[in-house]
Amino acid sequence: MGLEAVVNEIREKGRKEVEAVRAETRAEVEEILKDAQARAAEIKLSAEEEADRAATHITNQEVSAANLVVKRQVLNAQKTLLDQVYSASLAAVGDLPAEFHEKALTDLLKRAAKEIKKGVVHANERDIPVVEKILGATKSLSGYTVGDPVDIPGGIIVESDDGDLQLDYSYGTFLSEVWESALKDASDILFA
Repeated sequence: MGLEAVVNEIREKGRKEVEAVRAETRAEVEEILKDAQARAAEIKLSAEEEADRAATHITNQEVSAANLVVKRQVLNAQKTLLDQVYSASLAAVGDLPAEFHEKALTDLLKRAAKEIKKGVVHANERDIPVVEKILGATKSLSGYTVGDPVDIPGGIIVESDDGDLQLDYSYGTFLSEVWESALKDASDILFA
């Protein structure tokens, strides 16, 4: 065999080996690419799931915060309305006819006399003449004197002579007691 034939045979053998190496390399590259694409898809899916979870969490937090703000605003509005109702109720009691106040003051003075035998009666400026009239006309109240006017919407405040005991029978005190005990019912009626 000649040198040329050996060279050709070596060339052919080299070409075949190159082709085999190239084919093997292509197969390895394709396998690496497939693995990389699979891992990229897994990473992408994991990232999308994490982003969805984070978005849902943020959305839930924002909705909760918004609900809290709305609830706070509603409660503040309800409190303002209840305060207005309380003030209007107190004003309405103060605006009742003089006959009502005279009867109420008479009943309150008799009630106070059961606890304090002698003392000073304080009332608002409007009711001082009525209290003086009641005290002058009722023998069981002879131990009472009229004191300085006080800033109350109605009713009386009775203080014992020694100053140790004081009874607050003002309309505001009675309304506050009723208001506290019936606040839930009033709220249910107003805001149901």
